[in-house]
Amino acid sequence: MTTKPRILQVGSLSGSPSANQRLANDYDVFELWKHGDRKAALTDHGKGITAVVTSATMGADADLINALPDLKAICSWGVGYETIDIQAARARGVLVSNTPDVLTDCVADLAWGLMIAGARRMSLGDRFVRAGRWGQVHGNIPLGTRVSGKKLGVIGLGRIGQAIARRGDGFDMEVRYHNRRARSDVPYGYEASLIDLATWADFLVVATVGGPETRHLVNQQVIEALGPKGIIVNIARGPVIDEQALTTALENGKLGCAALDVFEYEPKVPEALIDSDNTVLLPHIGSATYETRLAMEDLMLENLASYFQSGKLVTPVE
Repeated sequence: MTTKPRILQVGSLSGSPSANQRLANDYDVFELWKHGDRKAALTDHGKGITAVVTSATMGADADLINALPDLKAICSWGVGYETIDIQAARARGVLVSNTPDVLTDCVADLAWGLMIAGARRMSLGDRFVRAGRWGQVHGNIPLGTRVSGKKLGVIGLGRIGQAIARRGDGFDMEVRYHNRRARSDVPYGYEASLIDLATWADFLVVATVGGPETRHLVNQQVIEALGPKGIIVNIARGPVIDEQALTTALENGKLGCAALDVFEYEPKVPEALIDSDNTVLLPHIGSATYETRLAMEDLMLENLASYFQSGKLVTPVE
């Protein structure tokens, strides 16, 4: 009888089509989320666990990493890894993988959906019709703004940022971007100053990584530079935008619209954003299509299997 490799699963991967079952089929899974006293559970059951399965939401902090004396690999479901303590992992010689590329197109598609929905007031129009107000009141919803031919600014020109920028070609948009450094392999204009990019742009899409280095990168000055007709879209991480500054700018008419898939304190969303007619709000669904979630699941499992077969990961975090 073959003994299954022992792994720890930080939390249920309920957003994935079949990940929980597939993990249970192939591995001896310790389900950490089912234990109320996490520290005690790790103390009692941590020995012999060589791999951890987690996600960007659940993460893997230094306490978890250091509580597992035999840990060698962390395989994360999702592209973001700011909630995984990479330094603690490296200090222990623990390998870390994520699932890049497979979700790029769906997240970029959603960014464009948010952009168009914000510009054309689709959420407001939907509420207007559902409330039975169409034909019952004088006039219609306020006019929106055209998307085609406008100026698109992208914050963070990684895989997803580039996919968003490429879609701008089909809308005859001029595209510029802000990055930690200029890229020589893209045809778009580079703005070293984020404020200058916001001042220039009609639409500003946040596609940068999360974590302490980018927290409140989009601050009051950037938001107000985008201006009363500007539209900001965030499909990255909520804390990249100073949410209080964003809310204040919308309330004071200093920003035209915020179209958001992520928030600073998820799942909490400020009432001011919920009540505003100048917002489009989604529950963090950038990768939430069957095709993409299954591809993320497959790649996470491929990383896990690769570690147990060869000691290497398919998509390691460098």
